Amino acid sequence: MKRTLQEIAQYLGGSVSGDGEILISGLATLDDAGEGQLTFLANPKYAAKVATTRASAVLLPEGANAQGHNAIFHPNPYLAFAKLLTLFYTAPAAPLGVMAGAFVAEGVRMGADVSVYPGASIGSGVVLGDRVTLHPGVVLYPGVVLGDDVTLHANVSVRERCRIGNRVTIHDGTVIGSDGFGYAPDGTSWYKIPQIGIVIIEDDVEIGSNNVVDRAALEVTRIGRGTKIDNLVQIGHNCVIGEDCMIVSQVGISGSTQLGNHVIMGGQVGVAGHIKIGDNVMVAAKSGVAASLAANQMVGGIPAIAHKDWLKASMTMPKLPEFRKTLSALEKRVKELEKLVSS
Repeated sequence: MKRTLQEIAQYLGGSVSGDGEILISGLATLDDAGEGQLTFLANPKYAAKVATTRASAVLLPEGANAQGHNAIFHPNPYLAFAKLLTLFYTAPAAPLGVMAGAFVAEGVRMGADVSVYPGASIGSGVVLGDRVTLHPGVVLYPGVVLGDDVTLHANVSVRERCRIGNRVTIHDGTVIGSDGFGYAPDGTSWYKIPQIGIVIIEDDVEIGSNNVVDRAALEVTRIGRGTKIDNLVQIGHNCVIGEDCMIVSQVGISGSTQLGNHVIMGGQVGVAGHIKIGDNVMVAAKSGVAASLAANQMVGGIPAIAHKDWLKASMTMPKLPEFRKTLSALEKRVKELEKLVSS
C-alpha cells in the first residue's frame, strides 16, 4: 500500500513541507530508512540524524529543522508514527470460524466473524461478541462473557463468570480470575476462604504475557477502561485499577488496593494491600508503596517518598562510608576536647 505524503499528513492532522505528492510505501528508523520510506524524530537528542537519513520524508515536531527533507510537521510525532504503523502494517485477519480441534460446550453463544483455533476450550454458557479471536490453548470457564473485538492469545485462561469488555487484548499465558490469596488462621494451619467474586476487565484494556489477575473474594476485581499492563504483573483480589493506568512489568499489587485514573507504576513496584493511590500518581521503578498516596505526585524509594527527596537520598547513599569515617573522626575529637575541658 502506497500513499502520498499529503494523504498521510491529512490522515494525521499534520502539515507538509516539500513535495506532498511523493509516494510513501513504508516506515523505518532514522538510521535504516531508505527511498520510499517515512521516518520520524520524537527525541531532540537524535536531531542530527535528520540531516543524514536516507528517508524520502521525515515526521517532525512543529518548528523542527527538516534539513532539506520532505517533511510532515505534527505536535506529537511519536503518537503520529504509532498511528502510521497501524495504518501501514495492521490489517484485520479474515475470520476462520470454529476450527477442527476446538472444544465448544453446550449453550455457548457466538457473535459474527469469530475465530476459534484448535486446542481452545469454551465452557458452557460462554458468550462471545463479534470478531473474537481465541488462539490455541485458550480456556474459557463456564459463564465467561467476552465483548466485541477481543483477542486472547495462546494459553490464556479466563475463569468462571469473569467478564471482558470490547477491544481487549490479552497476551500469552495470562490467567484472569484465579483464586485470590485468602486464608483464615485456624490454629497452626490455614483455612481457605472461598473466592466467589469475579474479575471485570473494561473496554480497550491490553494485558501482557504471564500476568495474574485474581478474582475477588466476594465482589469484583476491576481493571478500568484503557489501562495497559506489561508482562509478569500480579494484581490481587478485590483490587480496583482506574482508567488509563500504565503498569510496567513485575509490579505486584496486594489485595483490596485502589488505583485512581492515569496512575503509572515503573517496573518491580510493590504495593501494600488496602490502600488508595490517587489520580495521576507516578511511582518510580523498584519502589515500595506502603501507605495511601494523594493524587498528582511522583514518588520513589522504599518506603516511597516524594521523588525529589528520594533522588537526594539516593545521591547520599554512596557517600555514607565517607560520612561514617568523618563522623568517627569528629567523635574522637569531641572526646579529646571533653577531656581537656574537664582537666
